[in-house]
Amino acid sequence: MYINRAELQWPTNPVVRHSRERDYSEELESCSLEKIPVEFGDYHPLKTITVTESKTKKLGRKESTSSTSSSCSSNSVADPLSSVLDGTDPLSLFAATAETVAATTEVSRKKRDQEEYIGSDFEPWSSKRGEILARYTTTEKLSINLFMGSDRGKTTTPGSAVSEKVRTRLEELDDLEEGSQKELLNLTQQDYISRIEELNQSLKDAWASDQKVKALKIVIQCSKLLSDTSVIKFYPSKFVLITDILDTFGKLVYERILSMCMDNKTALPANFTPDNVNDTAKETCLNWFYKIASIRELVPRFYVEAAILKCNKYLSKTGISESLPRLTSMIKGIGDPLVSVYARAYLCRVGMEVAPHIKENLNQNFFDFLLTFKQIHSDTVQNQLAVQAVEIPIYLTLYSPAIDWMLRCIAYRAPDSLLTEMMERCKKLGNNALLLNSVMSAFRAEFIAARSMNFIGMIKECDEAGFPKHLLFRSLGLNLALADPPENDRLQILNEAWKVITKLKVPQDYINCAEVWVEYTCRHFTKREVNTILADVIKHMTPDRAFEEAYPQLQSVITKVIAHFHDFSVLFSVEKFLPFMDMFQKESVRVEVCKCIMEAFIKHQQEVTKDPVILNALLHVCKTMHDSVNALSLEDEKRTLAHLINGFIRLVSFGRDFEQQLSFYVEARALFCNLEPVLVQLIHSVNLLAMETKKVMKGNHSRKTASFVRACVAFCFITIPSLTSIFTRLNLYLHSGQVALANQCLSQADAFFRAAVSLVPEVPKTINIDGKMRSSEAFLLEFLSNLFSTLLVVPDHPEQGVLFLVRGLLNVIENYTWEDNSDDKVRIYTSVLHLLAALSQESYLYHIDKVDSNDNLYGGDTKFLAEINKLCDTLIGQILEHLKVLGKEKTLKRQSSLALLFFNTILAHGDLRNNKLNQLAVNLWNLAQKHGYADTKTMVKTLEYIKRRSKQSDSSHLGDLANRLPLQSRT
Repeated sequence: MYINRAELQWPTNPVVRHSRERDYSEELESCSLEKIPVEFGDYHPLKTITVTESKTKKLGRKESTSSTSSSCSSNSVADPLSSVLDGTDPLSLFAATAETVAATTEVSRKKRDQEEYIGSDFEPWSSKRGEILARYTTTEKLSINLFMGSDRGKTTTPGSAVSEKVRTRLEELDDLEEGSQKELLNLTQQDYISRIEELNQSLKDAWASDQKVKALKIVIQCSKLLSDTSVIKFYPSKFVLITDILDTFGKLVYERILSMCMDNKTALPANFTPDNVNDTAKETCLNWFYKIASIRELVPRFYVEAAILKCNKYLSKTGISESLPRLTSMIKGIGDPLVSVYARAYLCRVGMEVAPHIKENLNQNFFDFLLTFKQIHSDTVQNQLAVQAVEIPIYLTLYSPAIDWMLRCIAYRAPDSLLTEMMERCKKLGNNALLLNSVMSAFRAEFIAARSMNFIGMIKECDEAGFPKHLLFRSLGLNLALADPPENDRLQILNEAWKVITKLKVPQDYINCAEVWVEYTCRHFTKREVNTILADVIKHMTPDRAFEEAYPQLQSVITKVIAHFHDFSVLFSVEKFLPFMDMFQKESVRVEVCKCIMEAFIKHQQEVTKDPVILNALLHVCKTMHDSVNALSLEDEKRTLAHLINGFIRLVSFGRDFEQQLSFYVEARALFCNLEPVLVQLIHSVNLLAMETKKVMKGNHSRKTASFVRACVAFCFITIPSLTSIFTRLNLYLHSGQVALANQCLSQADAFFRAAVSLVPEVPKTINIDGKMRSSEAFLLEFLSNLFSTLLVVPDHPEQGVLFLVRGLLNVIENYTWEDNSDDKVRIYTSVLHLLAALSQESYLYHIDKVDSNDNLYGGDTKFLAEINKLCDTLIGQILEHLKVLGKEKTLKRQSSLALLFFNTILAHGDLRNNKLNQLAVNLWNLAQKHGYADTKTMVKTLEYIKRRSKQSDSSHLGDLANRLPLQSRT
């Protein structure tokens, strides 16, 4: 069918009424779900189905029988699972199986735990590695010997004799003594680490290229470096780096022999015995031990053999247990006490990995160390320290990682009797501070806490030469932060510790100890004791602005105090808390502390508060965060700060004292004016306050509450223009206007809606959404739809014309510059037609309590309806004109979509008894199908709907319309 342009012309003489009369109550009832009474015994879909019996015959599906429990009615559908299960649903079967598997797994796990000595609670060496490398550094120049390799013995012809091969390998080993090394001098610490990493990689490369002798040479060369203490401060870090290479070597050798044990590609069992190992693998393993035994120097021979200690499993069941005492005895030949103690630490490391159950050797290793402990104060050591200008306290700290590790291995799952024995041995050595500190670092916190007073007594008797007592009290405090001492001793413990701590003159030493004991004080005492501690910290850290060098420790103190005081009224009543915060004078640190306080408040404050102490303190904290915002602040940082401040604002409530609440919001607006999300929160909070007032007054405002509500409205009206986001302003104007309307503030509501309408022309074509520029029209459509819904109940201003807000909005929409190839303007016009149809009803769909809308003001006045019809004529003309333009531009798919949209609008809201409107609907229907772009399923369903409606008594005229709406095929 061809439709000419004349068929889309809208008559210039409009009919009296365009929209049909609606009975909203009747429509709502007709659309409601059918109510069916359900008897108690009837089947209900949420009832449990329990399958009790199921018999299935192979003859056919019809012959299978099943019965269910009485929870199903006789006429209900049988459970589909009952045909394949014998009275049990699949989830029950799975659960039963899972329980059996879990029980079996639990038994096997307990058995495995009994077999395996080391559990997840043992802190591995790898956790200490990074700490040691970071702590023990140097600025002195270092040296290293690099292996240069040899050209001899690299290739062997197939016909070479075995004796020649052996001779060649011996010559390669001798190369190490004949100058095949290159000494690199004047290396920085980073250069040294890089060279060690190169050696580690060279070891892997040599092994991968089957140059086993070269790999052994590299390991021997690296082990020799552990004899060198020329830069003694760096020795612990050197030990970590070199033993990494030894660990790599030990793993490579072990896996090499393991691969030789695979007969017919079958791997050895996990708990293999030497009987499972073939002769070739055993011979290779012995060959490695023979090579290592030929190393001339003690230190490299010890370390390389310790590295492959695990390989003894291939040779003998008792190989490891026999080798450990021998290696322990070898260490006695190492003269330097520092080198010796780290050799013992490495043997403990290896021993815990391969034979953790052999505790006797671990204990003997440590006891041997105690017997030689006096070597630390020998003349040889003193002369060495004098040459390197290293003071004895610094030197003693170099022992800590090794001693700590040995004691940690000994203390692991050890009985209290052994730990008590260790304490006694420390006493026999004169309560050596270094050993005592290591004991407190290695032993279980519960053990230390239970004997706190004993340890304090030992600390008192310690000789402070070389290892200050305050470090011992710090170690004790770290244990007491993890475990509680006897209740009767708690105050005495604090007093004894603080007597020593408060006398410290060096601020850094003081704060390092005080930071630890603050947590102990918070755990076991009241705000009075905490206040005393904070006062003492302020006293020590304020002179000479010492706090500037201790911000991390001071932050830790604040964090611990906040973590234990969840009642903020108690926290802020601690007299010295805010003066303590004044020490954070570096802005970035101060802001971090404030954020920490606010996070804790939002997390732990369960109820709203009006406590003036809390409010004043937190307003100061929030003000500090707000004032840190500047032009360079990142958006994420602003968002975080705003979130914290908003959390505080939401937790402030003065109850029924609404005027005080509004005063708080006014003060907050002045304090936090640079954070837009906070202003938005304040506007929402004030709107909520106005609605709370309405709720309290049950909608009947007195003169006082009416004035208060108008003050709330004024707050919002003044604040919204300061926001930068235009859609935030639009939505807040609308929301605040709705609140004003609900509180019978009609002139104020008009002001909000007029402001929103006047703001629409300023909406930009694109807006930034998560860093990407997006078209703003979709957001504008959403806002206008919400605004139309509100305008239905807004009464006309007595001094303005009829529908002045709707007319003003239409003028703005007409003048707005829409995107090219956009139909949004027409879609908005269609939405306005929906509004006008609702406005023409005698009684509107919804109302605002105590607000007379236009249905009450005009009462269906013919002049009012005529104005609505004129607007409808104008909008219909605009829509039809746009459809013609789309036809000219050959954008036929868009034309079809809009034609169907307009048809549905007329069908839903128009009075189709009007012949001209009826004919327009037919023309739109045909236009939607004309070029084959309409969805056939949609058209069919629409026509079916029209036919169903035509059967209603008040819609019989739709039957004639249905007969005039053909369905055209695309062919």
